[in-house]
Amino acid sequence: MTERRISRRAVLKGMGTAIALPFLESLLPRVSFGAEAAAAALPPKRLAYLYVPNGVNMNAWRPATAGADYVLPQTLEGLQCFKDEMLVLSGLTLDKARPHGDGGGDHARSLSAYLTCSQARKTAGSDIKVGISADQLAAQRTEGQTKFPSLEIGIDAGAQSGNCDSGYSCAYSHNIAWRTESSPVAKEINPRAVFERLFLDTLQSSEDRNRVRRQKYKKSVLDFVRDDADRLRKQLGGGDQRKVDEYLNAVRELEQRIARSERHSATPMPDVPKPAGVPKDYEEHLRLMSDMLVLAFQTDVTRISTFVFADEGSNRSYPFIEVREGHHDLSHHGNDEAKLAKIQKINAFHISQLAYLLEKLKSVQEGEGTLLDNCMLVYGSGISDGNRHNHDDLPILVFGRGGGTLKPGRHIVFDNETPLANLHLSLLERFGVPLDKLGDSQGRLNLDA
Repeated sequence: MTERRISRRAVLKGMGTAIALPFLESLLPRVSFGAEAAAAALPPKRLAYLYVPNGVNMNAWRPATAGADYVLPQTLEGLQCFKDEMLVLSGLTLDKARPHGDGGGDHARSLSAYLTCSQARKTAGSDIKVGISADQLAAQRTEGQTKFPSLEIGIDAGAQSGNCDSGYSCAYSHNIAWRTESSPVAKEINPRAVFERLFLDTLQSSEDRNRVRRQKYKKSVLDFVRDDADRLRKQLGGGDQRKVDEYLNAVRELEQRIARSERHSATPMPDVPKPAGVPKDYEEHLRLMSDMLVLAFQTDVTRISTFVFADEGSNRSYPFIEVREGHHDLSHHGNDEAKLAKIQKINAFHISQLAYLLEKLKSVQEGEGTLLDNCMLVYGSGISDGNRHNHDDLPILVFGRGGGTLKPGRHIVFDNETPLANLHLSLLERFGVPLDKLGDSQGRLNLDA
């Protein structure tokens, strides 16, 4: 029973634009009965997988002790303020990234197996095959609950065919999400394209015409939903009115940043061609994509996402942190201390961008907690030591409380060779998608020990 007819996830509409709004307590049913109604009033859980390539400097990554009293190692120091919301997991293995008789190609196998935990067929042709990824299994089970089943974003524009790694198709090196065992889900790297996907009403047949009109008059998407927003404010309490204003201001600010990035991208860049609309500044690109992931979760447009910071085997250089050598070249460090120090600087930079995303999630109030509280966010790589292409004792972090289903704040050490797939099963169960098997899984991890 309810006295309200409007969804707690209100949508503002106007001329081809649809902007979903965040969780608003004012729009919850005033009268409800039973456990089912109580559960319906809770914010939904979200699941995200973030990937970094080439492994890490494990000497500066792995805490010395297990339990809650561990000391953050050098690379993870930038996550000090999130220590109570983080699980550091050691001992997990991605066995299906190993050759198993197929020779070279560890980078291609690492990314393609990370969420599928299955062995990729070694081919540079069209007969690719690996498995269905954990994110897409969740998306298939929850399809219809949100506007988009999942959101795939990244930074590098990768090819979908050809030979990219020792006889492995480029599809393996550039895709983390797999809808079927032979159908990867390409990630979107253009911030403008992601923005329009999130905020334009694709159900209206006049969308293309309206988009042209918006661009012609150089208006914000917010200009087209102002009347709807004004009507909604009259139904909200003071706290939710402020929440809506803060959210819409964030959308406006994001629009402006994308526009600035596009203007900068139009400047000719010698020797480094970039797709139109993609920022030439790597850090700004990462942060724009992080902001849109937060907005997508905040507005319940989707509850599942993958975010690839750089494709596996990436040889990107990082001159802005005084690392001018390519990342992949450095990863084959041969235990050279100078190279290991530069790898650590790259790892720490990626962690700083992760911290930016976590702070954004934590800043969004949702129910009695924060958006981060209702997330399960996995950050890691399918390689531990890039020099040896190791796939055991992977660098894996998990953030958030999964809507109260996770107990963070600890370093947990599992037996070596524990399948990474066991972690995926554990998180999927908490997400509401219980599965008996995923890839080479052997059961669920005990994350409560």
